[in-house]
Amino acid sequence: LLLAGGGGQQSAAFGLLGARVTVLDFSENQLAADQQAAEHYGLHPTLIQGDMRDLSRFSDGSFDLVWHAHAIGFIPDVQPVFRGVARVLRAGGLYRLSCPNPFFVGIDEQSWTGEGYLIKREYRDGAAIDPAPWEIWAGSDTPKRVEGPREFVHTLSTLVNAPIALGFRLLGAWEDGVGDINDTPGSWGHLTAICPPYLVFWWQRAG
Repeated sequence: LLLAGGGGQQSAAFGLLGARVTVLDFSENQLAADQQAAEHYGLHPTLIQGDMRDLSRFSDGSFDLVWHAHAIGFIPDVQPVFRGVARVLRAGGLYRLSCPNPFFVGIDEQSWTGEGYLIKREYRDGAAIDPAPWEIWAGSDTPKRVEGPREFVHTLSTLVNAPIALGFRLLGAWEDGVGDINDTPGSWGHLTAICPPYLVFWWQRAG
């Protein structure tokens, strides 16, 4: 199950590896990209439009792997998602979660003060973050700035302890993002050399 994982890249990769793929995503445009990729490679994923907080359409133990791309920050409460994942995974199944580093959320290149990057957001589960512009490349050499979506803080303790309480075993955790400290201060490369923007967790369902 590619949870909130539309866009065509992941579904095609798993399909080419021989997996039976289901994609659940809130965005019609993302699912359209999955359909386009599937037609290109002759694949047949199941594509479903839906909210990651409601997995009631799936039976208990339906999946061997839930691959959750960088999307959980778009909802204020992670608990319904984790409960749903725990239910639809078979015993011993794997859950891979990529998410924002909670200490990074709300920081951007423009927060450079001349000495460091300013951290000033409230650190609380569900705290809303003012939308920041996103840069969309879309095959162009020049990025297009668009209004970003609403995002929410999820504390590190919640990201770790909530799955444990549901019977998951943590197999590993990594900071994801490699910058270059020699880049210009106030650039993305310099910022991510000081504070990695993303975290990756691998979990295993009990049993």
